[in-house]
Amino acid sequence: MCRAPSRRRAPEEGGGAATKPSPPLPPRVPQAASEGDALAEELMDGGGEEEEEAAGRPWTPQEKALHEARLKAKAKRRLRRTSSRDSARESLSEGGEPGPDPGSPPPPGKGHDRRSRMGKGRGLPKKGGAGGKGVWGAPGVVYTYQEPDARDPNYDEAAQGDTIYATVVPEMEEEELKKSVHPMVLEYFEHGDPLEVVELLRGLNLGGHKAAVPSLAVALSLEGKASQRELTSRLLSDLVGKVLSPEDMAAAFDGMLRDLPDLILDTPEAPQMLGQFIARAVADHALPLDFLERYKGRVDCEHARAALDRAAVLLRIKQDVNRLDNVWGVGGGQRPVKHLIKEMNLLLREYLLSGEVSEAEHCLRQLEVPHFHHELVYEAVVMVLESSGEMAVAMMMKLLKVLWETGLVTLDQMNRGFQRVYDELGDISLDVPLAHNILERLVDLCFEEGVITKQLRDACPTRGRKRFVSEGDGGQIKQ
Repeated sequence: MCRAPSRRRAPEEGGGAATKPSPPLPPRVPQAASEGDALAEELMDGGGEEEEEAAGRPWTPQEKALHEARLKAKAKRRLRRTSSRDSARESLSEGGEPGPDPGSPPPPGKGHDRRSRMGKGRGLPKKGGAGGKGVWGAPGVVYTYQEPDARDPNYDEAAQGDTIYATVVPEMEEEELKKSVHPMVLEYFEHGDPLEVVELLRGLNLGGHKAAVPSLAVALSLEGKASQRELTSRLLSDLVGKVLSPEDMAAAFDGMLRDLPDLILDTPEAPQMLGQFIARAVADHALPLDFLERYKGRVDCEHARAALDRAAVLLRIKQDVNRLDNVWGVGGGQRPVKHLIKEMNLLLREYLLSGEVSEAEHCLRQLEVPHFHHELVYEAVVMVLESSGEMAVAMMMKLLKVLWETGLVTLDQMNRGFQRVYDELGDISLDVPLAHNILERLVDLCFEEGVITKQLRDACPTRGRKRFVSEGDGGQIKQ
């Protein structure tokens, strides 16, 4: 059996040989390690022999080495427990209070104490009493509902109910906005439905460029017709509150007033038209009521001053009217039929008095009712039938020829106008007995000038000549 190494013997006394110098002392080992080795030696001295005798045979070197390792580990564990208890007693004894016996059982009520047993720290519970198994937080803490975090490893998307995916639309740049709004406004001039434009604009992220939409619409309408300007005013009124705010609209008109010197280059009447737009927008509550008051005494540009003066005059005239509906006139297809008939009668009478074909053509274009030009042809022919001079026949034939050559009155509209006269000629003859003769003369002249077709001329109704015979013939009528 292995034994602890024997101590070095002292030199024998009385020996004649000189004493050898003592070898250097081994390095000093820590006290804990030396105590552990000593304890291991004691365990091996006592327990090893007993176990070997119990086995009834000597141990092999491998068994001896394994046994020594087990004894050393057991000694170190016992030493570690002893040292921790001693340190706890020393720390408490320094404070003037006797420490409890390490081997004594814990006092009642201290079995679940969360204080550290290592003798370190301030003696407070770990985590403020909120830690440990079966503990749900510090006393008095009330936990509210917390939204689930998608980054949590235990996050379950299916357990959170219906998932809503939002579409993120990036903010449009100014140039991109113009490319999108320009065809949108031109298409609106064709169909005239402002709600469709509102829905299209809602799908765009205008961002800080909202004022560019009214500016672009007004700029396009300045170069168009009066009916398009009327549509633009209605569009501006519908955009406020749905896409734009009154302040956005005011910012747009502020920019247009600054750009008036450039707008005049393409549209000389831009100041007056912009003034009408401002007046209509104020009346429709698309602009703040104090919009004109903001510019009092602060305008240096003469064009801007002219536009603001025009708006102030219109608002002063229409002070008791909420909407300036007729500031652009009534649009062509939206005018009542009686009003259009009245306008065309007035146009023809002015032409018979002045004889200016160009002025009559211009007035007809301003009505913007190309689908209703057959009414002009009908009224012109009836006016010739009701007149008694040859001058009216020649002037109306000349007007119809100009309108035909310029394409303002199409073949279909010309045929429909004459056909209406043919159908009503019987009623017209009751008031104008010579209507058949006058109509035949007008139709022949129009055919010679190429205004109507041969088929239309042949369709002109003629009155059959009836001749009464003498009394001797029995009073019968001969055809």
